[in-house]
Amino acid sequence: MNDSSLELQVGILVACLLMSAFFSGSETGLMSLNRYRLKHLRKRNRGAKLALKLLNRPDRLLGLILIGNNAVNILASALGTVIAIRLFGDAGIAIATAVLTVVILVFSEVTPKTLAALHPERIAFPAAYVLNGLMRVLGPAVWLMSSISNGLLRVMGIDTERRPEDALSSEELRTIVNESGPMIPPRHKRMLLNILDLEQVTVDDIMVPRQELYGIDLDDDDPTLLARLQRSPYSRVAVYREDISNISGVLHLRTLGQFLQADGTVDRDAIQRAADEPYYVPEGTALNLQLLNFQKLRRRFGIVVDEYGSVLGLVTLEDILEEIVGEFTSGLENESSEISREADGSFLIDAGASIRDINRVLQWELPSEGPRTLNGLILEHLQVIPEANLGLRIGDYDLEITQLRGRMISRVRARLHTSPG
Repeated sequence: MNDSSLELQVGILVACLLMSAFFSGSETGLMSLNRYRLKHLRKRNRGAKLALKLLNRPDRLLGLILIGNNAVNILASALGTVIAIRLFGDAGIAIATAVLTVVILVFSEVTPKTLAALHPERIAFPAAYVLNGLMRVLGPAVWLMSSISNGLLRVMGIDTERRPEDALSSEELRTIVNESGPMIPPRHKRMLLNILDLEQVTVDDIMVPRQELYGIDLDDDDPTLLARLQRSPYSRVAVYREDISNISGVLHLRTLGQFLQADGTVDRDAIQRAADEPYYVPEGTALNLQLLNFQKLRRRFGIVVDEYGSVLGLVTLEDILEEIVGEFTSGLENESSEISREADGSFLIDAGASIRDINRVLQWELPSEGPRTLNGLILEHLQVIPEANLGLRIGDYDLEITQLRGRMISRVRARLHTSPG
């Protein structure tokens, strides 16, 4: 065998090793692609479209890659052995085996696969053009291999037609949003996470409780009724008789002028006609469902009732939107009158404030699984009606009751507990 023949064999051997590296890198690159990003890119990147087409039939893709990879590896081994025997005699077999094992592992397996795992799109998209062409040429062989393989899997009781679902659960989607890094601005990330949290929060968590509802009693005298209408801090008020549980409608105060008669009296019949029919919401309704209900029924507020029909509170569309985008004010000083910062670093908190609101504003982690208000949390912890100036610790927070109103806690001073020293 002359030198030119040896050079040709070496050249073919090198080409086989390069093709082996191509098949190894292509396999890892395609399998490492982000399927959701791939579906996004396919509309403007032909390589992504071809890659997605290949991945839709993973059995045929793997069959094609294995046919190509094994063919070039076997050919490389045969050529390497021939060359080694020519150069070293009978010892060439052992030498070829040792050298080719290292060369194939390092240069045709580990290196290209590592590169493809680090940069899957840069490897997979160009490779998709080549693999799609080879699929047309080697289609019959790939089909035969795929059929035999799938037949064996069916014998083992495995359904080869069933593909893994690409659908994401809410927890998986939450992980993707959290791991998105700088790709999504922090404020947008918080909004996305808040939307996912809607299914875990109910109307009971955000409603205005019954004792804080503002309404007008049609049985009141005219001066009292007129004063309630004129001093209302809200654009909508509940209309009831005798007791707030007997709500007969919800009135929008933009129509206030229609109810005032020339002699200064109030037309109660006009109020009743102008009031919207109350819309009742069962307690425990998840916010994501209630948001859809508000949209479908074109409502902006609902009366929350228990299983017996008793009024528990009021939930509004604005309350749900604030759960998504945050309060429509900025800064602690504008958050509400329920929480105020003291000079010593503590916070004076209205005990009727929602624990969820306190945790959100102060970035605390007060227990929120049981009672919904700070008053309820303290009463559950103490199990007695407390006295003013009583101090206690709940979790990592020091609380001091500073004001009582009857049997209810009115005001609490709170701070994060700090260990001495």
